Amino acid sequence: MEILVAEEPGKDQLTIKIKDNGKGMDAETQSKVLDPFFTTRTTRRVGLGLSLFRQAARETGGDMTIVSEPGKGTLLEAVFQFSHIDRKPLGNLAETLMTLVTGNPDITFVFEYRGPEGDFRLDTSEIKE
Repeated sequence: MEILVAEEPGKDQLTIKIKDNGKGMDAETQSKVLDPFFTTRTTRRVGLGLSLFRQAARETGGDMTIVSEPGKGTLLEAVFQFSHIDRKPLGNLAETLMTLVTGNPDITFVFEYRGPEGDFRLDTSEIKE
């Protein structure tokens, strides 16, 4: 799974991209995936994550796109207006990464941050070696 967080205050833009190499989605699933009451999980009956993520982007004048193809995975891209008063803070990225990595030991994560504080890249396959 690849995650990119790019803070570009000069362009007044924050971009978050999440790409996986999972099973992907067909057109029918893609048409439903932003419905908060749709999920493919069997453990619950709602799927709020993507609809709330898109709402957060739209509240700042941005938007979210999903590109997916069966057998090839999914790419999610959300763009936010960086300076917008309603943009949610990123929070503690290091703690979030640690939770993702330790909670999903079978998944290889490639995390990339680009921003005014510099660039950072973490590839968990390097850690596992």
